[in-house]
Amino acid sequence: MTKAEKNEVIEVLKGKFSQYNNFYVTDTESLSVEQITKLRRTCFDKQVEMKVAKNTLIRKALESLDTDRYSGMFGSLNNVTALMFSENPKDPALIITSFRKDTNGEKPTLKAAFINGDIYTGDTNLKALTQIKTKNELIGEVIGLLQSPAKRVLAALLHHHEKSGAAVVAE
Repeated sequence: MTKAEKNEVIEVLKGKFSQYNNFYVTDTESLSVEQITKLRRTCFDKQVEMKVAKNTLIRKALESLDTDRYSGMFGSLNNVTALMFSENPKDPALIITSFRKDTNGEKPTLKAAFINGDIYTGDTNLKALTQIKTKNELIGEVIGLLQSPAKRVLAALLHHHEKSGAAVVAE
């Protein structure tokens, strides 16, 4: 790979890291070409962008953006690395979990995840990442909580009105 090609890859990666608040660093070593193709297709279907790049180029891209912000990710840049970029913080975790289940395997392995500025390292965090609430899920919960007291008040008023109405008819 020429220096110009390396610089081009670094620029593409910088663009992706700037575009997405969420990305996963995974180990795809020992997956067959067929499995990688299946994983890419699944990612594409779920609107998760998957990129494979050399660890040194990933590191250079991250360092050129913000060394301090991404420093916790550098330790995960080893072996074969595939990056998964997503708007939804839990989609890559769900894809990895589902892929493992379908293939009865342990790959891809989660090396690290960068979720809205927080860093999760190690495959042990995968289950927790599948349970992260998305922005829309949180908004839905807040709206539900806000509507709940109003619904109770209306139900109480209707119940009270029905009792009052029944008493009037009985008289």
